[in-house]
Amino acid sequence: MLTDREPPPFTIENPDGASPIVLACDHASNLVPRGLKGLGLVERDLHRHIAWDQGAAEVTRGLSERLDATAVLSGYSRLVIDCNRSPGHETSIPEKSDGTEVPGNVGIDDDEREARRRALFDPYHEALDRTLDRARERGRAPVLIAVHSFTPVMAGKARPWQISILWGYDPRVPVPLLAALRARGDLVVGDNEPYSGRKGQGHTIRVHGARRGIAHALIEMRADEVSDSDGAARFTDILGSALESVLTQLPAG
Repeated sequence: MLTDREPPPFTIENPDGASPIVLACDHASNLVPRGLKGLGLVERDLHRHIAWDQGAAEVTRGLSERLDATAVLSGYSRLVIDCNRSPGHETSIPEKSDGTEVPGNVGIDDDEREARRRALFDPYHEALDRTLDRARERGRAPVLIAVHSFTPVMAGKARPWQISILWGYDPRVPVPLLAALRARGDLVVGDNEPYSGRKGQGHTIRVHGARRGIAHALIEMRADEVSDSDGAARFTDILGSALESVLTQLPAG
């Protein structure tokens, strides 16, 4: 699937970070392995939200530096295989995304699906597992934060939230994080919008957070707010302050 000259399936920023926070960026990249020939898409489609989460990687790296937190970032486009979907899910390797057909995904067989999983999906999640294990070994319970962005308009419907927190039934991080963001007074903050963590959204926080008993949350930022360097820096500052506040409210053990 990947040649020796292609980037790895994941990257790790600040591997020796002292913070208990571990950052995950499932849709950090819009790269497609050379052998898949761009999945048959035109170049502009690979720069749309269907291929990656614009701004999410920049904010993740900014938070990694500010919080002294380790970050794990995916290396390839969600259209090749989505690292935030369960393998086998209908959107794991989509034949169509937001109305755009993905020719390189149409009619692929089980061997191709398994090859993409082994090459891209499994290494990313194994790296995230190792990173969380290492954080726990340092003597403080890790906190998993997944960083995403969402398109401002989907299926013709505008989305008013500038930032939102997705979560299931563990309130340890989401409740104080929502409170910190709303206390600013200058943001439209969503709670399980435009997707819900209680309706199967968020493979990464479900598998690495909920199932392992690790405190967690998924952050969704509206892409037009973080698609340039100024916006990414602003939301790095907003989230950095909010997460610092959350950490003071969590038990140390």
